[in-house]
Amino acid sequence: MTQTEIFEANLDLTLHSQAVLELLNAYAADPMGVGKPLTQDVLKELIPGLQHHPTTIIFIAFHDNKAAGIVTCFKGFSTFQARPMINISDFYLHPDYRGLKIGQRLLAIVEKKAIELSCCKITLEIQENNIRAMQIYKAAGFNQDVHVKEVGRAVLFSKPLSK
Repeated sequence: MTQTEIFEANLDLTLHSQAVLELLNAYAADPMGVGKPLTQDVLKELIPGLQHHPTTIIFIAFHDNKAAGIVTCFKGFSTFQARPMINISDFYLHPDYRGLKIGQRLLAIVEKKAIELSCCKITLEIQENNIRAMQIYKAAGFNQDVHVKEVGRAVLFSKPLSK
């Protein structure tokens, strides 16, 4: 019988930190990530950076004791609601484990954590052509954000900065 277990990551545990590196590197290499693996410098600095960032929240799914999925979140704050919120930065399921409802379980755990932290919402960004993930998010109650209907839907912009 196959078994899936989900843990809030403890990055002091080698098993968890290795799973985070493995899954985030696979996600980065995926076309829905950035299409190439993480650099050695990023891999070296990632765990210490996550450990020192005060709002990091990570959940890892293991299926039959193998790293299967990850959701990396950061706690933020909504000025319009004067309450904390959670932003999902990374959400990835290894292709071998898709279709097993692990993604839904990860999203449910993030929602449970957000409720425990009295958050007003959970936010995320998604590539517009990632239809499979969009279906999972919509089934979990996510929609494109609209603050004022007459003004239109929210759109995410970013501006990369050099080191």
